Amino acid sequence: MPPPVSGPPSGKRWHTREDSGIRLDARLRWWHDDVPIEHPRIIELFNSSLHLDDTGRYQLRIGNDWCYVQVEDAAYEVRTVDVTPDERVSVRLSDRTAEALEPSSLGVGAEGVLECRVKGGRARARFSRDAQYQLGELMEQDAQGRLVLRAGQRLLALPASFVLPDV
Repeated sequence: MPPPVSGPPSGKRWHTREDSGIRLDARLRWWHDDVPIEHPRIIELFNSSLHLDDTGRYQLRIGNDWCYVQVEDAAYEVRTVDVTPDERVSVRLSDRTAEALEPSSLGVGAEGVLECRVKGGRARARFSRDAQYQLGELMEQDAQGRLVLRAGQRLLALPASFVLPDV
């Protein structure tokens, strides 16, 4: 349905699916037309409705409605880190999904925050403080002095370039 002929209210603009005015900033805060979204249920809805399409663009999909959103940096937050019964390291994300952590994708991003690749390596995720601490609890040095993750009896190698942030 086209917008009314009279135009938007003063100081406002019409939005389209292509230009929704919704963005996710580098600290994983949601905004609409440069106004922070603060209601916890809306934030949770947006987090759980964020999808990466086949062209690499992010969409909010809610029911039959959808729109593109601007993602400034990482799109997901790693909220918890677990070791699974089959001795894998699993990350739980802000969109309520869980997946195996690919240790080779770990790195340190802006502000010394841990990051990894998720969604088949197509997207970046930023660790929450709790998740960063949980991952740190799994780190140790192997016999050669390299950093590894301990998942049960398994030792998972971290990238040689991986350096822990100063705290």
